[in-house]
Amino acid sequence: MWIPTEHEKYGVVLASFRGTVQHGLPLEIGDTVQLLEKCEGWYRGFVHKNPNAKGIFPCTYIHLKNAHIKNKGQFETVIPTEDSVITEMTSTLRDWGAMWKRLYVKNDGDLFHRLWHVMNEILDLRRQVLVGHLTNDRMKDVKQHITARLDWGNEQLSLDLVPRREFSMVDPDEISVTELFKLMEHRHRKKETPVPASTHHLFVHMKSLMSSNLGEELEVFFHIYDGRENRPLSERFFVRLNKNGVPKSPEKTERQCTLFVDLGSSDLRKDVYIVVHIMRIGRMGAGEKKNLCSIQYRRPFGCAVVSIADLLTADSKDDHLLKVYACTTESEWYQIHENIIRKVNSRYNLSGSNTGLAVSLQLLHGDIEQLRREYMVLFTRGVSITKKLGFSDIIMPGEMRNDLYMTLEKGEFEKGGKSVARNVEITVYVLDIQGQVMKSYVAAGSGEPGGDVYHSFVLYHNNSPRWAEQIKLPIPVDMFRGSHVRFEFRHCSTKDKGEKKLFGYSFVHLMQEDGRTLPDGTHELIIHKCEENANLQDSSCYLKLPFSKANLPGNNQAVKGTKECFWITSFLCSTKLTQNGDMLDLLKWRAHPERINDSLLKLKEIDGSEIVKFLQDTLDTLFGILDESSQRYGLKVFDCLVHIINLLQDSKFHHFKPVMDTYIESHFAGALSYRDLIKVLKWYVDRIIDAEHQDHIQQVLNATEYIFKYIIQSRRLFALATGGQSEEEFRCCVHELFMSIRFFLSQENKITSPVTQTQAVFLRTFPAVYGELLKIFTVREVAGFVRETLGSLPATARAECPLESVKLHCIAKTVESQLYTNTESRCILLPVVLRLLQAHMQEQRDLVMCARILTSMLSLVRKYDSTATEPVVSEEVDLIVDSLLVVLMRTILEITNRPQAAGTNMRLQFQDITGEFVACLLALLRQMSDKHYQQLLQAFTSKDDLRDFLLQIFTVFRILIRPEMFLKDWTVMRLVTNNVIITTVLYLSDALRKNFLNDKFDYKVWDSYFYLSVIFINQPCLQLESFSPSKRKRVLEKYGDMRVMMGCEIFSMWQNLGEHKLNFIPAMIGPFLEVTLVPQPDLRNVMIPIFHDMMDWEQRRSGNFKQVEAKLIDKLDGLMSEGKGDETYRELFNSILLKKIERETWRESGVSLIATVTRLMERLLDYRDCVKLGEVDGKKIGCTVSLLNFYKTELNKEEMYIRYIHKLYELHLKAQNYTEASYTLLLYDELLEWSERPLREFLNYPMQSEWQRKEYLHLTIVQNFDRGKCWENGIILCRELADQYESYYDYRNLSKMRMMEASLYDKIMDQQRLEPEFFRVGFYGKKFPFFLRNKEFVCRGHDYERLEAFQQRMLNEFPHAIAMQHVNQPDQTIYQAEAQYLQIYAVSPIPESQDVLQRDGVPDNIKSFYKVNHIWRFRYDRPFHKGTKDKENEFKSLWVERTSLTLVQSLPGISRWFEVEKRELVEVSPLENAIEVIENKNLQLRMLIAQCQSRQMQNINPLTMCLNGVIDAAVNGGLARYQEAFFVKDYIVNHPEDGEKIGRLRELMFEQAHILEYGLAVHEKFVPQDMRPLHKKLVDQFHVMKSSLGIQEFPAYVRASPVHFTNGSPRSSCRNSVPNIISPDGARVVARRSPLTYPAVNRYSSSSLSSQASNEVSNITGQSESSDEVFNMQPSPSTSSLSSNHSASPNVTSSAPSSTRGSPQLQDKHKHSRENSCLSSRERPVSAIYPNPLDPAQRTTPHQIGDTTLPRSDPNLSAPDKVVRPTFSSWSLDSVKEVNNTQFSDTVGKLLCPPVPPRPPYPGSSAKTIRSQSPVPTSRSPQKSSLPPFTPSPTECQSAGLVSNSPVLSGSYSSGISSMSRCSVSEASGTEATTGDHAAHQGPTMPNSVSSGSDELIRRENKTPPPYSVYERTNPRRPVPLPHSLSIPPSVDPPALPPKPHQQRTSSMKLVPASDPRRADGVPHVPRPRPLPRKVSQL
Repeated sequence: MWIPTEHEKYGVVLASFRGTVQHGLPLEIGDTVQLLEKCEGWYRGFVHKNPNAKGIFPCTYIHLKNAHIKNKGQFETVIPTEDSVITEMTSTLRDWGAMWKRLYVKNDGDLFHRLWHVMNEILDLRRQVLVGHLTNDRMKDVKQHITARLDWGNEQLSLDLVPRREFSMVDPDEISVTELFKLMEHRHRKKETPVPASTHHLFVHMKSLMSSNLGEELEVFFHIYDGRENRPLSERFFVRLNKNGVPKSPEKTERQCTLFVDLGSSDLRKDVYIVVHIMRIGRMGAGEKKNLCSIQYRRPFGCAVVSIADLLTADSKDDHLLKVYACTTESEWYQIHENIIRKVNSRYNLSGSNTGLAVSLQLLHGDIEQLRREYMVLFTRGVSITKKLGFSDIIMPGEMRNDLYMTLEKGEFEKGGKSVARNVEITVYVLDIQGQVMKSYVAAGSGEPGGDVYHSFVLYHNNSPRWAEQIKLPIPVDMFRGSHVRFEFRHCSTKDKGEKKLFGYSFVHLMQEDGRTLPDGTHELIIHKCEENANLQDSSCYLKLPFSKANLPGNNQAVKGTKECFWITSFLCSTKLTQNGDMLDLLKWRAHPERINDSLLKLKEIDGSEIVKFLQDTLDTLFGILDESSQRYGLKVFDCLVHIINLLQDSKFHHFKPVMDTYIESHFAGALSYRDLIKVLKWYVDRIIDAEHQDHIQQVLNATEYIFKYIIQSRRLFALATGGQSEEEFRCCVHELFMSIRFFLSQENKITSPVTQTQAVFLRTFPAVYGELLKIFTVREVAGFVRETLGSLPATARAECPLESVKLHCIAKTVESQLYTNTESRCILLPVVLRLLQAHMQEQRDLVMCARILTSMLSLVRKYDSTATEPVVSEEVDLIVDSLLVVLMRTILEITNRPQAAGTNMRLQFQDITGEFVACLLALLRQMSDKHYQQLLQAFTSKDDLRDFLLQIFTVFRILIRPEMFLKDWTVMRLVTNNVIITTVLYLSDALRKNFLNDKFDYKVWDSYFYLSVIFINQPCLQLESFSPSKRKRVLEKYGDMRVMMGCEIFSMWQNLGEHKLNFIPAMIGPFLEVTLVPQPDLRNVMIPIFHDMMDWEQRRSGNFKQVEAKLIDKLDGLMSEGKGDETYRELFNSILLKKIERETWRESGVSLIATVTRLMERLLDYRDCVKLGEVDGKKIGCTVSLLNFYKTELNKEEMYIRYIHKLYELHLKAQNYTEASYTLLLYDELLEWSERPLREFLNYPMQSEWQRKEYLHLTIVQNFDRGKCWENGIILCRELADQYESYYDYRNLSKMRMMEASLYDKIMDQQRLEPEFFRVGFYGKKFPFFLRNKEFVCRGHDYERLEAFQQRMLNEFPHAIAMQHVNQPDQTIYQAEAQYLQIYAVSPIPESQDVLQRDGVPDNIKSFYKVNHIWRFRYDRPFHKGTKDKENEFKSLWVERTSLTLVQSLPGISRWFEVEKRELVEVSPLENAIEVIENKNLQLRMLIAQCQSRQMQNINPLTMCLNGVIDAAVNGGLARYQEAFFVKDYIVNHPEDGEKIGRLRELMFEQAHILEYGLAVHEKFVPQDMRPLHKKLVDQFHVMKSSLGIQEFPAYVRASPVHFTNGSPRSSCRNSVPNIISPDGARVVARRSPLTYPAVNRYSSSSLSSQASNEVSNITGQSESSDEVFNMQPSPSTSSLSSNHSASPNVTSSAPSSTRGSPQLQDKHKHSRENSCLSSRERPVSAIYPNPLDPAQRTTPHQIGDTTLPRSDPNLSAPDKVVRPTFSSWSLDSVKEVNNTQFSDTVGKLLCPPVPPRPPYPGSSAKTIRSQSPVPTSRSPQKSSLPPFTPSPTECQSAGLVSNSPVLSGSYSSGISSMSRCSVSEASGTEATTGDHAAHQGPTMPNSVSSGSDELIRRENKTPPPYSVYERTNPRRPVPLPHSLSIPPSVDPPALPPKPHQQRTSSMKLVPASDPRRADGVPHVPRPRPLPRKVSQL
């Protein structure tokens, strides 16, 4: 039976549990679980990270922990009772663990390893805490380390800053918001700007001395030296080295390491150095032999110097190798370090090139106790302390020090009868009062223990030695009196004995008879003669002698005259001894009463350090004098006391204040002093107003705090001694004193008045008195004193008065004082404080201090509301709200609207006070209850005041929600802020409903409310979905989901609006939509119905809801592109709104809107998912195309459509799909017209005219077409642009454009283009995006991409897809599967431009373009056998299943793939299949033979293999099988309907034999010698084949019909009336018309120029090129620039070699070129142009346009119609006026590609009759009608009778170039009269069998032009506005443009619609309706 657990509530999982049992709960090791029930060894409960999943698990898997239970019962919360630091550490490490793994995935190795190290460190520290064996201090340190590391990790991982107090996390609900802000700010400041330490220490570790000439022991002395003042700053650190140069005692680290302590910040400068002196212990001379002398001396060795500034940049211990220098002259040793610093190179040199001192140096910062904690190992291991000479910058009380430093400066000695100077050594002893040598009190420095004696170093043969050697005498204070120091001088002989012979001594007393110590400074000591050591045994003998020349009596001239002297410098650093006589006189005042007055006066002149050393004695002295002679010395004692108190204000002695406090509490005994102190203080206060000099009075008032301390303590002592006598008298005195104070404070003075400054001094010290007064007076009495005193200040104050800021400081200290914390006193003081605070905040003065005061006040309200009675707290909140709420909000508004200062410090300060005021406002609002809100709202007397208040508070709340209000990691503060805001808004919404609805409705207030609510919900800090599970759980437990609360409130308020809702439609649609996109189900369920409400009200008002629809669509794109919304939202939006509108009368239109918006969401979600992918792939491009088309066709949103055009364009460029990029940009180009309408700045386009933008687009598109090798399309745009330039007579740009066009022609002929393969791709299954799901597409492959590569690419793009292995259509199970299936196979394109492909003489590189461009239809054949398969002859039953796929748009286009619109399945019979097979093989043979003839083949192998394959197959049964299958009688009888097809098959077989015979003849001519046997075999087999076919002689129709070849063969019969006769050599044209017979009216082709003429012309054109940057594509220099101006008939441009065309001699060519260049177009003879050889080696490679270094895509332009109908421009309002514009196919605008350029046939050709089918001109509509047709260039020779859109004309419709704009189509008929030569050449209508242009015209009649077309453009000859460069001043009427020199403009034409070639049945294709066109916006 399951029993609820009582105490077993919380546990940790010890081992993972899979939960495989029924109701089992899976557990992971380390999870924390909450236990609900227990049953027989099993628990039931849940894991904290997923509380919704409950289950059972074994008890043995759980380790129980103690826990505290809140809200016991169903909703109980369990909190572990372990240390809060441990709890935080555990949860934080869990969060880190998940993020740590993500770091590994992201490859952030540095942070990964650092975090791993810190996590291990935290775990180790956690173990130490859990063990519980740590001391309190150690526990504190460990917790500090833990929290520091937790904060570091949180910062590195961008987690939240945790507010802590004493290492524990703080609950925001249990402290005031102001306190929370302080904690957050403190932690941030601590993290960001560490406080610079004022005390520094230098760590030195002596390692070794490296030198080649060692061999003696060394002594090394370190000290810090001030190079500016030339004095040492520290005592010396002494290290002994052995003969190897390493420390003698390596085991004793304190003898190698030291810490130079107490360096001030002023000591860390460049001219402070570490100086190292090195002495050697050994012989006198470094090179002496060992046996000369056994006695060792201290001798100079070397010196090293390093600047302390060099260590400032070092963060860790750095090893330094210091250079060691030696003196050039030994006598300069005393100042060698100075010479090195000053770089006096002549006085020192390197002691050795390889000599160096290895030391480790490190600067440490902070006080010594801090160092002991941080560098515990350092102090534990052992380090000596080297002290500073003198006290540190801050003297700490209790510091005991008594060090006497003596420096042996120099000496003057006589020779003593010797011929050379002495080698003097000084021996130093310290002797006590008995004359005994004091042990261990002579120290050379720190690091080594002190000794009994000290020997100086010896300078060789020097009678005036200078040592400058410092020693330290740490003599105890009690041994100073009577002690002296003796210096013995000895001569060190260098002879064999090496004696040290005594020759004199000096001594000095350490303390004078009056108790003063030896004064600091230099002392000249007398050298007494002495040669026997025994004479010095008794010190009393010589102590009576004079020791210093300064103390000699005047009559002792003998001693004064001696030359021998010795100088020392002494310096005492003592906390107990003094050298000041005045100090001693004061302390001994009872011995000399007459000196009291002088001593009191001199006290102010004594150094402060002397006074604080004897502080207690000095104070005892002063109060002793006051008690005994108060009348006589009272004022002077008071002044001395004031001096001492003010002395302690100095930062150097600030730490002595506690000493004085201790003295007052424990040692002060002046029970009667209070009377005198009050009396003197009142006397000074009363004199303030009249006194001329306020300095002394200000010093008195500055000491008020301690004066009151003495007064109060004295009164307490008196009361204690007397039982409380004279209490009333004391109170009266104090009241009188405060009356005097109030009187002087109430005086109004000038700003610069000394009295004002005195008032300020008192106000600064006054708050410190409160605590002392409370020791005697009650709280209410003291509060009364303070209120009256502060109330006496002048009320009228000026902003510039310094007293104002002092007042605020006083108020701040008052609020922070102990007095204000009491509730009783707070009620008394609060009005005064609020009055002053309100005045300052209203005037925006001293806001930093105002924020500080307000923070303290509100912290106290929160802190004490639990202990105080509720009415008291409520009253305080009332007072603060009434006085400050409105002012506080206004202050926040003004601060946040100020422009921020440039300085960083100013910005920080600005930010700080904003945060403090915000915290104060939040704290105040959190304290307000229902009652407070009611009183606040009732206090507004008018509706306008309430309205202003609501607007103000809503604005402030919006400011508080801003992301920049708090730092990024202050999530705790943000959550508290939001909690306060939502609570306040709930109160204020009632006021909004009551006061501003119905007839009192106020839009502005309601709008502000809704706007606040929306941005509240959308805050990043409230998006719980982005939080970690643990953080989300904590937030939900504490605050709930505040977004849902606010959403419910929005819905409630919206429902109350009623008819006023219309005011917020459509303005609030966007904000509410943004709210519904928040991924919170409850919020969405609440908010989405509002849209139904909006639709309903809009329907009532307008009869539709188009505004709602438009706004929804506009906002969705932006919001979803920001990452908002998901698939769940789309389904929820759809389902909720559909359910809501079920019963509405407008249900149908509502369903339509919802469906539209839902489909848009589908596409936007797909687009967003695709954009997230890193690389550009087909999915991303396809998704963009889908969205682009949706915006155009369904939504008609032009601006969004254009934006996505450019997004798609960028994607194509990134993927190097240059052709697709051109088609895409063409969509925007087609929306523009050649007008001067100004366009605004948009996307990356500047503000410019429509003409300029269209020109820029044209050039960009041409460049991309060039890069994509789609030059035919680029030519058309070049022509259109050239036409525009021509209309403006801009011949410079026209020339460039023609040259560019010519270069494109050359590239067509010269450069190789690859034909891409096409693949059909089916996307099946529900896992595909909507725009792909269950659809099939045809995709254009990349260069060199075959089926396998394409399949792999698609599988990479869709890694979860499954490739289907068959080509059959999938069934419904595949369609509905929750998976992705890809079906891919190759398809063959069906070209549209069959006439180009079938025309003879068109080069292959031209034909290749039309084979793979403008492809609508594709084919896939699958062979199968129907019926019984004949094993003998399978051709009988071999059928073909032919699948034809029709696309929605032709390829290439704006995408590499397009959806299949129609699928047709046709079965091809075996006979039809056989016909196709033979036709294709014949075509292949023709092409190979032609290539072989024209020498385009590098070798003959392809032709050999093809011939072999056909002949061998025919011999072995190929054609014979067809004969057996279809020529037998049974088949003919059974299939009488196939008679014609059988005949066709027979013809093809004979034709194939004929071709083979011809091919063998060609093969024989070119076959190599080694392949002759194979050729002979082929000939033999061919004869066998002929005989098997029964062919003896070819039929007449075969002989009469020539074999047409594509390249290099004779022209077809369409150009020759007599058939060509085929000869085996293929090199001659039997019947050929001379070029000279062609009429001059025909155009000449640039390709017919000879290579020499071509080069010559290109040289001419190259010189006239302009350097305008707009033309970034230059024409090819190898092509003629006349390509646009002179076009030849196709007859002229023969592809045959020049040898076959009778080319004239070279000289004739040049002659013709020169002559023709001088003739006009009419005079120029056609014969000037000669055919050009097609040998690639003879052609010059043209320059490529654009960037040729990038990979190029395949040529992608589709083949256009021969005649193109003008169509009206999309979104052009004027075009509505056109005729027949109501219905257009959705494929209007497709790029149509004619042969570029088709040239007019020569006269007599039947093609000329096409002109008769050209439409007649129609008059233009007065509206902006369809554009006139493209007019030829000025150089074209065209008579007025030529119709511009006739297929026979070049440069107009004959080339398929119509206007880029679209116009309507109308039907016209009739013929046009011709003039000139053309009339003579009109003949009968051309038969269909040979038609080229007219046939195409009929076939394309009803074909709706595809969208996005380059070719569906008519080029207007309407008046086009001039560009700015050609504009005429507005004051002059612009003249009409004159006609071109050679022709008049033709009117616009209407073309006859033609049938759709894509329809197999010939039935006209019904065009689809398209959206109504509208005006293009100014984009």
